[in-house]
Amino acid sequence: MANLEYRYGPMNSGKSMAVLQMAYNYEENGKKILLVKSVTDTKGGDYLVSRIGPKRKIQIKLGENESLLSNKYKSMVDGKDAILVDEAQFLTKSQVEDLWVIAKNMNIPVICFGLKTNFKSEFFEGSKRLFELSDKFKELETICSCGTKARFNARKVDGKYILEGDETLIDGENKKVEYEPLCGKCYLNKVFLTNNDK
Repeated sequence: MANLEYRYGPMNSGKSMAVLQMAYNYEENGKKILLVKSVTDTKGGDYLVSRIGPKRKIQIKLGENESLLSNKYKSMVDGKDAILVDEAQFLTKSQVEDLWVIAKNMNIPVICFGLKTNFKSEFFEGSKRLFELSDKFKELETICSCGTKARFNARKVDGKYILEGDETLIDGENKKVEYEPLCGKCYLNKVFLTNNDK
């Protein structure tokens, strides 16, 4: 019985680079992988892209109402040695449950990479279900501008930290939007308290 695994971290913690490295390692050892991301992640189009350069074509861009267990994708899933999912926080609850079925009933390891929480410090639907169902977890780390471990994702619009707006807003598509990984103290003081009367 294979595991469903979630490797999570804030922005700039090397998640996409880790997916690319893992895909390379599997294939160097003669293993067949399936690389998946949600259509919600529009950065890179049909490619998984790393902020530091490398990229790779995605095999499945999963639509919001699609299932990896459907006839459309069955032949692509069958016989794989592993399924790697980038930006897994964008998956729906049902899609995460499909990955759980694949790991447990089809005995295919599923390794997901993504964010834990959104810019409001709340779970994404996909990350919440992954924390509920995954067998293994690994936190990927980066640092805050103050030098301590970052755990939060702050959104800035026109240079100002905000706590309002759509949950999903991909940086790079909107030049006014940027994200910054922050430690708990910096997030509290720069984002939460400045946007709340506390």
